Amino acid sequence: MSDSSIEDVLATIDATLDGARARWFDLLRIPSISAQPAHKADCLRAAQFLCDQLTDLGFEARLSPTAGLPGVIATHHHAGANAPRVLWYGHYDVQPADPFELWHADPFDPQLVDGPHGKRVVARGAVDDKGQVMMVLEAIRASLAATGKLPVNLTVLLEGEEECGSPSLEAMLEAERQTLAADFVLVADTNMWNIDTPAITTSLRGLAAIELTLHGPNRDLHSGLFGGPALNPIRALTRVLGDLFDEHGSIRIPGFYDNITEIPADMLESWRRTGFDDAAWLNAIGLTQPSGERGLSVLEQNWARPTAEINGIFGGYQGAGSKTVIPAQAGAKLTFRLVPGQDPARVIEGFKQFVNTRLLPDARAEFTVFGTSAGLMVPIDAPYVRAARNALEAEFGVPPVLAGCGASIPVVEAFERQLGLRTLLVGFGLDDDCIHSPNEKFEMRCFHRGMRAEARMLAAFAT
Repeated sequence: MSDSSIEDVLATIDATLDGARARWFDLLRIPSISAQPAHKADCLRAAQFLCDQLTDLGFEARLSPTAGLPGVIATHHHAGANAPRVLWYGHYDVQPADPFELWHADPFDPQLVDGPHGKRVVARGAVDDKGQVMMVLEAIRASLAATGKLPVNLTVLLEGEEECGSPSLEAMLEAERQTLAADFVLVADTNMWNIDTPAITTSLRGLAAIELTLHGPNRDLHSGLFGGPALNPIRALTRVLGDLFDEHGSIRIPGFYDNITEIPADMLESWRRTGFDDAAWLNAIGLTQPSGERGLSVLEQNWARPTAEINGIFGGYQGAGSKTVIPAQAGAKLTFRLVPGQDPARVIEGFKQFVNTRLLPDARAEFTVFGTSAGLMVPIDAPYVRAARNALEAEFGVPPVLAGCGASIPVVEAFERQLGLRTLLVGFGLDDDCIHSPNEKFEMRCFHRGMRAEARMLAAFAT
């Protein structure tokens, strides 16, 4: 796409912003909550809405059935045999809106309100992921309106179960393998560095989620009649969990740090140049000191090192007042955030070994694994990454931050493992967008600049 053509596309985006916002609002009004069966019809309505939008733009679009909610599959392959093949992924489902009393308005009645950066849209799904889905869709619409074509051969995959664990995704990827063939995947479901600085997410931590239950006596016991000689599973559990970290913040699970891929020195240096303020970040969450591995910055701990987190402990009496009981069992839910090089299965086995070697006599451990995914790193010298960096700098006037991410996006791991595709993660949300929380929002400034940046990236990929 020539310089004059991309300028025509950008001018079209600027001139049609009101229409783009209206279509975005239409999608936001659909309560497509995938976790709640009562909203299945709403999810189907959202899928059909997007399928119709893509059909109207000249895509060959259809719903892809699954055992759960359907995916939306669409193709626009008219850029020529030598043009890049790009697979764009997003999701049309949203999180539940509870607690409703904390919202300033109906979460499915989008509001355009004033904020520190101008107008913002408040609604469930405003940014995660309906806002970012519509942002890309509107960039496509403007490209077609201004030039009559797209600069790449584009395939669209919009999932309907991302917010409830993507139970049908892997089967859909296998069933649609031929249709989804591409050179790489483009995902807009991440954040900018700040409202004036774009970011490319270059690494994701993986995840291993497990529940540990320790069994003791064959029933709950009176703590006066049995206290002392009877094993208390809560004491056995806290003994194990209390030994999980050493005095330097390192994790004691056997083999936990084996084969970790080290972050390149130039990447670490680029993080240091961001001017990230560790103290301000901690202060914002009411803390003063990082609690991970000693001697590492907040960004290194969050983006480049693995963690073990105890997400919940249960056992014994939880009600008001006192109940003198020794429970028959106690448990904890844990998640391990993993970095590239770690094998989730080995981490799980190492944790089991760690627990079993620390059990008190008569205690029996039971483990339930909820899911695993490996950590990933994007090759920053890949041609599509270079193209995205150039396009983002052209739009924002500053180079994008090459950021890590402490969270996990399992679909990215699935694309690589099942389809052999690497993923480019470029999103336009902000840290304060309240995703999954009441009063979720997306800045109009981010939505608008995001459309322009997406159009620039599509053009840059073609070169």
